[in-house]
Amino acid sequence: MTTPGTRARLGRVGTDGNYLVVPMDHGITLGAVQGLKDIESTIDAVTRAGADAVLTQKGIAPRVHDHRNDAGYIVHLNASTTIGPDTNDKRLTGTVEEAIRAGADAVSFHINVGSDHEPEQIEDLAGITDTAARFGIPVLAMAYARGPGVDSTDPESLGHAVRLAEELGADLVKTGYSGDGASFEHVCESTRLPVLIAGGARGSDRDTVEMVRGAMDGGAAGVSMGRSIFQHEDPAAITTAVSAIVHDDASVDEALERGGFVVEA
Repeated sequence: MTTPGTRARLGRVGTDGNYLVVPMDHGITLGAVQGLKDIESTIDAVTRAGADAVLTQKGIAPRVHDHRNDAGYIVHLNASTTIGPDTNDKRLTGTVEEAIRAGADAVSFHINVGSDHEPEQIEDLAGITDTAARFGIPVLAMAYARGPGVDSTDPESLGHAVRLAEELGADLVKTGYSGDGASFEHVCESTRLPVLIAGGARGSDRDTVEMVRGAMDGGAAGVSMGRSIFQHEDPAAITTAVSAIVHDDASVDEALERGGFVVEA
């Protein structure tokens, strides 16, 4: 059961039940790529432009708090690297207690449903949700359909992934996008949790905004979008555009215009 503390903290990482989260835990995965070397400036830019929360690993907390403009803060609790033996093998990097000490309003955990590492990740997520519930800390489960023979955009597989997150006690769930709003309806109908979409690899500005619009039309409650935002030449501009859809139900063209992007007639 969601506690008053959990509900209060969910309000710190979202706005009126919708969520624009910018994960920036990629430094452990990819290294100090564009947008993460001076992570302070990126955090300042996206939170001024409408991001509800930012997300990092626990060690980056000292670089977050002075620059988040009262936005929420989520600490991620597992990771792998692109130069390691298996990027799907996400291992624990922190605990709920450590996240609380780091000033987190919520925690997140990545699980690859269908991978060889799914069993251990199920156990880890179940333990995290149990501990988090005792402290009134919301859990964002990043539940992806990934593994041998798994189609990462298949609505049935994505629906299974988000339902697994609810079954294990998460409060929010992030997953991949099925490609269109109609098919994503099945994903959102598979759980009562708010469903956020991942941004994935960066595309064009219109591609990004159209994806967000499609997901919201399919029933999503927002986005947890990293590289498409923090690697953008103007993170504030693309955040403004995405926020226009997530928080103001804007059209694609209106959102692009709000972000200052040229809209072809």
